[in-house]
Amino acid sequence: MKLLFWLSVTIIAYAYAGYPLMLALLRMVRTRPVNKSDWEPTVTVVIAARNEEQIIENRIKNILGQEYPAEKIEVVVVSDGSTDRTVEVLDSLEFGSVKVVALANSQGKAMAVNEGVLQAGGEIIVFTDVRQKFAPDAIRQLVANFTDQEVGCVSGELFFLQDGESSVAAEMGAYWKYEKWIRKAEGQTGSVVGATGAIYAIRRALYRPLSPGTLLDDVMTPLVIAQSHFRVVFEGGSHAFDIVSKDVSQEWKRKVRTLAGNWQLLSLRPSLLFPWCNPLWWRFLSHKIARLLVPFAMIGALAASCVLDGLLYRMALTGQLLLYVAAAAAGTMPQIRKVKLLNLCYFLVVMNLAALVGFWRWVTGQSATAWKAAHAGGAVK
Repeated sequence: MKLLFWLSVTIIAYAYAGYPLMLALLRMVRTRPVNKSDWEPTVTVVIAARNEEQIIENRIKNILGQEYPAEKIEVVVVSDGSTDRTVEVLDSLEFGSVKVVALANSQGKAMAVNEGVLQAGGEIIVFTDVRQKFAPDAIRQLVANFTDQEVGCVSGELFFLQDGESSVAAEMGAYWKYEKWIRKAEGQTGSVVGATGAIYAIRRALYRPLSPGTLLDDVMTPLVIAQSHFRVVFEGGSHAFDIVSKDVSQEWKRKVRTLAGNWQLLSLRPSLLFPWCNPLWWRFLSHKIARLLVPFAMIGALAASCVLDGLLYRMALTGQLLLYVAAAAAGTMPQIRKVKLLNLCYFLVVMNLAALVGFWRWVTGQSATAWKAAHAGGAVK
């Protein structure tokens, strides 16, 4: 039981603190700056959409309003079996640089993205969703990195706009700052494990079609590019904006899907687990797999603490019980979530429960379902 306890504690500590600390130390020793300069290649922005009639027009205008030569940018929108007026709205737009592909039946986001890339004519492909908005220079900032011939994929930076009605804004903000710090450190020392789905770009020649049902194209595609020995970097000057989730229930749905998608990576591309096949092996295990193991480690630590004797283990048990009692209280009495510490406990426990549900969906095959438009907190206006 002592082995179980200390193994569990080590996994939790490494996932949340050990890996970031090692990145910080690595960054002090060695950095790999990107040799970037102003460049204007042809660019295709690919958007997979489903039932987005209310916001699709503004999104197209936002993209075409970029500070980038109009003749060098096109937009390919793939309507994945939309049952509303999404296609009609797109067809009514008087923009010659917008190409609309209407799939009669929903095939899932992965297949829609594949079709979009197939129709793309640009040297650089930019991926994004409908609900976000780009800063005016977002695309220019992204493509500047591709003057470095070692770079195959570039992730932009996503900012969550505060929603006064959100009950998880503070926790989401803190978590996202933590996550972006890790991504920046990864990019500065080599490559990022994945990209930000709201805004990332690749060299068209490096794209490999996604498998049907792929949940996380923004992780799979960058990792495949990394396996081709190109860098995946983070561009903090390329900004996209989204609305933060309104409450834990919305964040729960997003987190379950994301974590099921992380497990799915292992079945879709098992070579990621082997260091001789994956140049980002250590980073992949540390950033993705270790976090997937945290909820199991939490269970292991609790079980071991219950049976082990000694002051240290009793203190550990007391701390864990306080965490779960605080989370349960915040879950049953929403009014006390105004206390930040209680809300943080609730958020932490719920998100790790979401990881367990994501694991179950992966094991039972429920993760490979057609995607649905995910308006986490509405669209940016």
